[in-house]
Amino acid sequence: MKIKEFLKKYLIGFILGVLSAAVVVVYAETYFPSNQVTYDNTESGMNSDNVQTAIDELYNTCFPKTAGDQILEDQPLEKDPYECRYFFTGANPNNYVTFNGETAGWRIISVGCDGTIKIMKTANINTSYTLVWDTSNSNHWERPATLNTYLNGTYLNGLSSEAQSQIVASDFSIGAVEYDNNDLEDQINDENSKKWNGKIALPTVSEYLRTNSNSNCKTFVSNNNNYVTCANTTWMDESYIDHWWTLSSYSGSNGTVFYVHSNGSVLYNHGAIGANYKYRAVRPTITLSSEVQIIGGDGSQSNPYQIG
Repeated sequence: MKIKEFLKKYLIGFILGVLSAAVVVVYAETYFPSNQVTYDNTESGMNSDNVQTAIDELYNTCFPKTAGDQILEDQPLEKDPYECRYFFTGANPNNYVTFNGETAGWRIISVGCDGTIKIMKTANINTSYTLVWDTSNSNHWERPATLNTYLNGTYLNGLSSEAQSQIVASDFSIGAVEYDNNDLEDQINDENSKKWNGKIALPTVSEYLRTNSNSNCKTFVSNNNNYVTCANTTWMDESYIDHWWTLSSYSGSNGTVFYVHSNGSVLYNHGAIGANYKYRAVRPTITLSSEVQIIGGDGSQSNPYQIG
């Protein structure tokens, strides 16, 4: 017997009886075997063939997975022991994403426990070498530095309206760090000692180190001592990009900023070729809102994640 027929035949009279005798309180439970339930899903537009699957599909429709949830289910990310984040590590993980209409033009650095996704542009936007970290040779990003102003002004405004709506302002770590620090946790604490809230910045030195799948390459000094080996176990060291700026400033000088050499080592210049040096690649880094969703792709370069 179908559920609606059961209700019509047996329950209508019961309800009318209760309403006609308001002073009588009646409590009743009716049990019937599940094999007596006829499930009709022809009008739902879903593919379920049983009640539980229909409930699951309805739940996912009302509460769809965020992009961060989907990525964490699909990919073997490395949980960071220092912050509540999951990093893509190794030479070439499936962390490509189409953003701003740029197919596979960005790669995912990490997924936060809050569902936000940090991505970095794969290409250098400073191909004409007219951009410098700061024209006044200061390494204070929050001042704001010249590159800060450009990225969060001209560059941001040049993104599509859809891309701009997918970005969320977030706290970027801008604390100065020591050169050749051999304690990654200490370095992360130094970076986190100062925050800047905005929409576009650059990767930090520790983020570069944490994307390496080789445990012997995860500190400043160990990376630089083994850069030939370490360069082969992180996707961030793109061989076609020579010398790219990080967000991290050097604690020993007010005009010095770290950059990643094409060979994988992390270095800095100082004096006349410090933060005002123009021959450095710029790779914008942003945070995607936790509300974005994966609408296609598997993260590979040939089939990057599509977000919506």
